[in-house]
Amino acid sequence: MTTGITLTRGDITTLETDAIVNAANRSLLGGGGVDGAIHRAAGPSLLEACRKLNGCETGQAKITEGFRLPSRYVIHAVGPVWRGGQNDEARLLRDCYINSLRLAAEYRLKSIAFPNISTGVYGFPKEKAAGIAIDAVRSFMKAPGTVEQVWFVVFDPENEQIYRTILEAKE
Repeated sequence: MTTGITLTRGDITTLETDAIVNAANRSLLGGGGVDGAIHRAAGPSLLEACRKLNGCETGQAKITEGFRLPSRYVIHAVGPVWRGGQNDEARLLRDCYINSLRLAAEYRLKSIAFPNISTGVYGFPKEKAAGIAIDAVRSFMKAPGTVEQVWFVVFDPENEQIYRTILEAKE
């Protein structure tokens, strides 16, 4: 696999990285899936910090402390709801990854971990989402002085195989 990019299957809330990305909703006030897991693991201080951010637009990202997480920060990225692919979903998903990486670079973070954004209840096709994620990360990491280590953290064997196939095909 590409240097600086690692694929792992597991619980993103247990990773010791500078930041983990939360697949958040627009309110940033918690939800299901990885969003709920991150809020539970970080504790109630994360919700309080998120309230002060006044939500986040689709495709954008905002940052908070990690509180009780092993990661120092949580970057909250709001992915698009899949509506058939004709509503700029691909660009908005790519923006989630790029804007998260920009925030990480701005904070001089060296490592960041991404979950699958928008592929759960938001319905984004998994293969398409993985391709967008990998391409966005690879293009961003070409610039000098950016994030050095990116983790793609998947929760199930299906997504692990999708990411592995795409990463190996595009080396």
